[in-house]
Amino acid sequence: MLGILVGLIGGALSGLTGLGGGFIMVPLLVYLFGMDQHGAQGTSLAVLLPPLGLFAFMHYYQNGHVDVRVAVLVAIGFLFGGYVGGWLAQQIPGPMLRKGFAVMMAFIAFDMFFRK
Repeated sequence: MLGILVGLIGGALSGLTGLGGGFIMVPLLVYLFGMDQHGAQGTSLAVLLPPLGLFAFMHYYQNGHVDVRVAVLVAIGFLFGGYVGGWLAQQIPGPMLRKGFAVMMAFIAFDMFFRK
């Protein structure tokens, strides 16, 4: 049941904010399931494999808020970047990876909050 709750929260916030599962689900998986950083990141990526964001995407697309050409190009880059990033993450110790994740989230939050 807890997994479904994490999925509901992650899906709702992802559809609402456009943030990927990582920024929402990874902390939930760490805190609620006691996963280490590698396990939470890997599990979050596994959730994204099937087209789970399809219904949220459809709402944005129907309202003219999707640039399909850019999305395809980003998806191609994400495919190869994800492979390299996944390999690189395995080379970094868990505590260091968690701290880097936290710093990245804090930086993005700070930038978005103060951006005009």
